[in-house]
Amino acid sequence: MATPALTAEQEAEAQLLAQILFDKTKGEVLYIARLLVSKPDRDLPGETEFQVRDIVHKIVAQAIETAVNERKKGGNKGRA
Repeated sequence: MATPALTAEQEAEAQLLAQILFDKTKGEVLYIARLLVSKPDRDLPGETEFQVRDIVHKIVAQAIETAVNERKKGGNKGRA
């Protein structure tokens, strides 16, 4: 996956958004790690995989919501 080319201002905004997302999703990511560590390899596909996907979908929803809210605060001066 190629990283998008950003202006210096966009990169600063991306760094800020990433930090906010790290802070907001730390608990979910730790839960995923604990879940994966608790399961033997044979149990990772199937139910565990779907549990992880559900959590990741919640993280993505939080990321999009956070990006929109940060733009509303004035974090993004460009077009959406």
